Amino acid sequence: MPVPEDRRYSREHEWALPEPDGLILVGITDFAQHELGDVVYVDLPRPGDRVTQNAQMGEVESVKAVSELFSPVSGEVAAVNEDVKNAPELLNESPHEKGWLIRVKPDDPAELDSLLDAAAYTALTE
Repeated sequence: MPVPEDRRYSREHEWALPEPDGLILVGITDFAQHELGDVVYVDLPRPGDRVTQNAQMGEVESVKAVSELFSPVSGEVAAVNEDVKNAPELLNESPHEKGWLIRVKPDDPAELDSLLDAAAYTALTE
């Protein structure tokens, strides 16, 4: 699956997609879900919680291992994808669309500039 060009990427394999309303949609990459294998459980922050760029914000458990999730931006969690909590396999089936994790009201949208673009992320994972 090609790396979508419309978002930015962390070295920890999370993506951040700015939305028209100013919020930032956050998820894990196709590369990450492939490395994890079948996802069976996701632990996410709650709406109103604060997340910090590059700090742990939750965990994802697969049949292979438990991996930490890191936030690509700092801010307040505006929404959590309840579908992923109830059906964690969405992370495997649709990591860039239906498998999003949280929506964040960013403290500083310019933090996105410190993340990798699609070409740099592709190079990181090759």
